[in-house]
Amino acid sequence: MKINLAVLFGGRSVEHEVSIISAVQAMANLNKEKYNIIPVYMTKKSEFYTGEKLTDINSFRDIPALLSECTECVFVRSEGKVQLIRRKMKKFGANLISDIDVAFPIVHGTNVEDGALQGYLQTLDLPYVGCDVLASAVGMDKYVMKILLKEAGFPVLDCCRFAAYDLDRAEECADEVEKKFGYPVIVKPINLGSSVGISKAKDRDSLIKAMEDALAFSDRILVEPAVVQLKEINCSVVGDSESAEASVCEEPVQASDEDILSFEQKYVGGGKSGGSKGMASLKRKIPADILPEQENTIRRLAVDAFRYLGCCGVTRIDFMIDMATDKIYINEVNTIPGSLAFYLWEPKGVKYTELLERMIQLALKRHRQSEKINYTFDNNILAMGGSFGAKGSKGSKF
Repeated sequence: MKINLAVLFGGRSVEHEVSIISAVQAMANLNKEKYNIIPVYMTKKSEFYTGEKLTDINSFRDIPALLSECTECVFVRSEGKVQLIRRKMKKFGANLISDIDVAFPIVHGTNVEDGALQGYLQTLDLPYVGCDVLASAVGMDKYVMKILLKEAGFPVLDCCRFAAYDLDRAEECADEVEKKFGYPVIVKPINLGSSVGISKAKDRDSLIKAMEDALAFSDRILVEPAVVQLKEINCSVVGDSESAEASVCEEPVQASDEDILSFEQKYVGGGKSGGSKGMASLKRKIPADILPEQENTIRRLAVDAFRYLGCCGVTRIDFMIDMATDKIYINEVNTIPGSLAFYLWEPKGVKYTELLERMIQLALKRHRQSEKINYTFDNNILAMGGSFGAKGSKGSKF
């Protein structure tokens, strides 16, 4: 009997479209002899739809037309299992679409990758692929991630953190940045990826503008010193906190002299026939053009950081090498990387189908382990009835 696998993608995020590309890629490579693949598309209004056409990337050229041929749905837990049912119940006929055995979130960005969706699936007690709630939240919040990694001795750049209300004292914020770092600096939203809202500031005016731009996408931002002689290196990790291994390293290649890889360079520039291949389309050197000792350090740091943060499934950890000092820094942890970083595993002989299978098995392993934990505590507190009154234990008299 096949396993019913719900692939969730889309969502209320600026990386909505990237999620669609990543999910369609994955669904095309899942083992269809083992899994009954049930696509579940989340609109930008957080509505859930399912339908066979959601597996075809070309269907998304006209989303309203696509949804008119799909079924709006919801997840419910009933009689010890999770079911996907029609949201608009029919008076006659079946409303059950399918039982769901495991969920595979392939989502990017706020409201979906940051632990929100993971918490929903965990509340349903549904096994799900990828990082748990805490690791997802930490990976998305760049500031929290830096604090945790720095405390544990991992190499990260220092930073300043500001919130939306700090724009009322923008000049004071600029004073703080100038005193701490000088220029140039990088300004980025705390909880976004795909280079959205990120810019480089070379003076006070451009710093304040960069802060305003970043705050359009998030209510919190961070400012960190720019590495002038920068080499970017990415490395993927697969596993869980018990055991993990690193992929080969890649070096993203910019198509211009811009300081930061843009959203378009990452996802649009390499597309063919009008469609993007997601992160797989980015120009890159694989393996990265770095020294063997640098590669070994990066791969070791990637695995250690992955396990320390309690990650699960596949992540991509982005590094920076300061070519002026040869220092290596952890830049970001992507808990659900674009295209699930499959292109970093193929050089090691790991096919995409095999990588996806390993991720699903890790999800089932975690769920089995969670079932061994006692989430109940037998007591007779409710049997005491009205003795507590409306005030609870504080209002009771013993």
